[in-house]
Order: sequence, then structure tokens, then C-alpha cells
Amino acid sequence: DLYRKVFVFRKDPSDAFVVLRAPLEQPLHNFTVCLRSYTDLTRPHSLFSYATKAQDNEILLFKPRPEEYRFYVGGKFVTFRVPEGRRDWEHVCASWESATGVAEFWLNGKPWPRKGLQRGYTVGATAAILLGQEQDSFGGGFDLYNSFSGELTDVYLWDTGLSPDKMRAAFLSLRLPPALLAWNSLSYEVKGDVLVKPRLRE
Repeated sequence: DLYRKVFVFRKDPSDAFVVLRAPLEQPLHNFTVCLRSYTDLTRPHSLFSYATKAQDNEILLFKPRPEEYRFYVGGKFVTFRVPEGRRDWEHVCASWESATGVAEFWLNGKPWPRKGLQRGYTVGATAAILLGQEQDSFGGGFDLYNSFSGELTDVYLWDTGLSPDKMRAAFLSLRLPPALLAWNSLSYEVKGDVLVKPRLRE
């Protein structure tokens, strides 16, 4: 149980990452991914990377610069421009539904204007899911200058789009529906210089 704990990625740049294991039985037609990050990086970095053998950027949350997030589904992406952070924790949730291709992005409990992405696409189920690196091949192919350095916590993946109430609940760390990946029951393996430490403050 990682309650009130964080992954600390200590080095910059880094070859370290964390492998997450999710019980994926069928392809995803809808999903929501949420996580909380804390970093002073200004260079590009990957937050959440879900690759299949057919597509290395099947799901990717990527931050190319401090005032921009990119959300990839099936190798295509939409950009969400954000105020440059105050060097504080940032909570992001991104959700997508195949039927409409609508991509939602929430930052610190607030929704950004919705965008269209990969309508009718299906996300593959046999996946390598990593924190801290961006995959250019299945489970590997890292560019160290896209690596994450800092702290990550509250990582979740659902096979549904969350309602606005649940998006806000994720930001506030309230009770959430059962998830494929849930921070309080995470199946993970640390590869390299990543520590599990208590959160410094709430």
C-alpha cells in the first residue's frame, strides 16, 4: 500500500523507471489516467507511458515544456496549454472515449476545453506500462533526456471515463471507483534509482 508515499526519481537525466502491472483482459475503448507529479524540470519529460508491440505511444502523458501537456492515444496527440506551474505538485487526469474521440484533460481538479483524438480507435491490451521514461519500443528504447526527475504519486488507470465528480475526487484524494491501476494497491517493480518515501506534505 503506497498510501501517503511517493516515488522519488533522484537523478537528472535518469535511466530509472517503474514498471506497473495492470490486469488488462481486453482492449480499452475508454480510459482515464490520473497522477500527481512534483518536479523542477523545464526540459521534456514523460509522466505515464503505455506501449503495445504495435504502438509505442498507445497512451502517453508527456510534458514537453512547463506550460504544455501532450496527451497521446494510438500515436496521435492533442496539446493542452497550462499556466507555468508555481513549482508545486500538479495533479493531472486525462480521459478518452473511442465512440466520440473526445479527450478530456483536468489539471488540479479543473477541466480544460475538450479536444478530439482518434475517434473509433481501440487501445491494445498487451501493454508495457512505465513511469519515468518514454518508450520508443515495447518496454524500452528510452531517451534519457525525456526521463522524469522528481516525485510521482497517486497513479491510477481506469477502463472508463470518470465523471466530473470523480475527476474532482481524484484531485482531492477522496474515495474512487475500483481501478485497473490503483495507488493504494499498486503492483509495481522499481528499475534503477527510484525510492519509495513518505510524502513530505499533504
